Formats: sequence, structure tokens, C-alpha cells
Amino acid sequence: MTTHRNLLLPLVLAIAAATGCSSAHAIIPAAATDTPLAAHSGKQVAIFAGGCFWGQQAVFERVKGVLDTTAGYDGGSAATATYDQVTTETTQHAESVKVVFDPSKISYGTLLRIFFSVHDPTTLNRQGPDVGTSYRSAIFTQNDEQRRIATAYIAQLNAAKAFPHTIVTEVVPDKGFYDAESYHQDYALHNPNNPYIMVCDRPKIETLKKEFPSLYKEYSGKK
Repeated sequence: MTTHRNLLLPLVLAIAAATGCSSAHAIIPAAATDTPLAAHSGKQVAIFAGGCFWGQQAVFERVKGVLDTTAGYDGGSAATATYDQVTTETTQHAESVKVVFDPSKISYGTLLRIFFSVHDPTTLNRQGPDVGTSYRSAIFTQNDEQRRIATAYIAQLNAAKAFPHTIVTEVVPDKGFYDAESYHQDYALHNPNNPYIMVCDRPKIETLKKEFPSLYKEYSGKK
């Protein structure tokens, strides 16, 4: 299926060439405030928005300790969300990825570190060539503990001047996650030669491999 992003691909790639699709930064520090790994296996949820959900999902599905990922929409006021609705920029939803992880294998703070490493958290309502509130940087917390860790980490990164500009990432309670359409799921995996994927999303995967080699795993699709 053709998406709005693909219809505008020549313009997207031209802007990407001028602005870049990811932030250039030094390797950012680990979260000073975090929870220790759990004693027993389990399942917890984290939801992040950092631009196009194709790239965000492509990263997190390759992280050890992540059990499942879903591309979707969160943070809006509308009672439902579809791609056609969200791209009108009237529902206040952001393209997001829901990450189901095992807290005995990876911590929430480590997921946050990966999240901030693969997108630019200092651009308001924009990631590279993608502009609008649906491409904003946001963390949709599931509980007070996640809010505490995320807020403390942003303060830590700002204090350390980890990025050239101040972080604008929202930290807000999860308002309800809506799965994206099936053709968006694992989009980068199924469309590796799509120019948008090659220019904007493949570098995110390479960042994961380079900066987090011990956490990287190969991914070939849902079992």
C-alpha cells in the first residue's frame, strides 16, 4: 500500500539531504536514575515517540530483552486513530512504538538511553524531513516510576549538555495506544530498499549496533 510518506518521497529525500534524519551527538551516558533488573522474567510496556514509527520500531525490535514491538499512535484526544486521521495533524496523536520488554533482561532506563540515541530530542514537532505534531518527541509513561526515571534522565542529559540544544521531549501519561495498520508493522524489515528507509532509518539501526553492541540482536520478523 502506498503511504503519504511515499507519495512525497522525492521531497522527503531532498529535505533529508539538507537537514539529516538523525541527530549527531556524542555517546550519551547511562541513566543515573533507574530500576535494577528484576529477579524474575516478566513483561512490562514502554511507549516512545520519536519521529516516523518505521525507524523507531526497526531499532527496538533489534534490542535484546525486548519481547515485542508494535507501531502505532498515542498521545491524542480523539477516540481512535488511523494513519489517514493522524496525518491530518488534527488528532494530536504521535507516531509511536509500543515496546514490550522483560525487566529481568533490560531496564527502562536502558531503553530510554537507546531512545535518545536514535533520534533528535531537541527539535520541536520535527524529525529530519518529517514535520508536524505527529512526529514529536514524547515518552508516554505507564506509571509514576517510569515518569520519575524519564524526567530525571532528561534533566541529567540537559545538565551534561549531551545535545547541542535543550531537550523538548514530552513526558506524559499514556492516553491510549492504537495499533497502526498492518502494512506499517515491520515496514523497514519488509522494505529495506525503500529510499526513505535507507536514508532515514537504516542509520538508526547502525547507531544501535555501534553504540550498544552487547544489546543488539538480529531480527527477521515476528515468529
